[in-house]
Amino acid sequence: MTTRSPLPGIVLPVLILAALALGSLPPCADAPAQLLDLRTSRQIALADALPVLAGADLVLVGESHGDTRHHAAQLAVIRGLHEAGDAVCVGLEMFQRREQPVLDRWIAGGMSEEEMREAFLRNWGVEWPAYRDVFLYCRDRGIPMAGLNVPREITRKVARQGFAALTPEEIGLLPPIACSVDPDYEAFLRGFTGSDGHQGAFERFCEAQLVWDAGMAAHALDFLRPHPGTTMVVMTGSVHAWKPAMPDQIRRLAPQAVTVSILPEIGAQGKSAEVTPADADYLLPGM
Repeated sequence: MTTRSPLPGIVLPVLILAALALGSLPPCADAPAQLLDLRTSRQIALADALPVLAGADLVLVGESHGDTRHHAAQLAVIRGLHEAGDAVCVGLEMFQRREQPVLDRWIAGGMSEEEMREAFLRNWGVEWPAYRDVFLYCRDRGIPMAGLNVPREITRKVARQGFAALTPEEIGLLPPIACSVDPDYEAFLRGFTGSDGHQGAFERFCEAQLVWDAGMAAHALDFLRPHPGTTMVVMTGSVHAWKPAMPDQIRRLAPQAVTVSILPEIGAQGKSAEVTPADADYLLPGM
């Protein structure tokens, strides 16, 4: 197992800115038994990858939102780490950081499933049934869940008007991040989306995505800092789990943090052959 250093406080001098009773739940029939290791181009058992995952600070498991196969894969990773005795928590793109008290109440058993369903709808809008097993598994086992997202009104405004249009009050709703889109990040997003539209609109899109990636990275590291030795399994859309996206922002904020990226094999990029170790560490074969 990789030895990790405790995560320090984020210092940015240059960045201005299951069934109801899951105790009897059998292993998911459609949970992945295999991962494709992009370093070796060989399939390995998920169980054999667990020491590598346990040695990471953050394991990002990308998803197509609402795809039950992807959510079964996320649960399999969480379950594998937990049942191996590793300290684990779950980071959620689906919840805004400012609603962390709701997640804390859920894990503490202080709210009903209907109340959580309503909170989930408020934060994410759709697809509670697809995420339900993960939430119940974490609640029933006391696995902490962390809201990672920035306020949706912020990313929407940036996408429409650009980061410079944010007021001081709106910037105050974000962690201390910079919004400076470098050529590599722009190239990644252009390649991912195939965008050839209006340059100004694309620049604003890049800024919104960067705020999203950098904000979630900062929130994840902030949540982990008091819990050295804990692995956070991050449930997020696949575009954020690619190494040039959220993992790169994690690296910029905390260079010593160990990250692992797992992507569905079939997604916006299409064929698995197009994905290299520079993009991810593992693929979910056939998904």
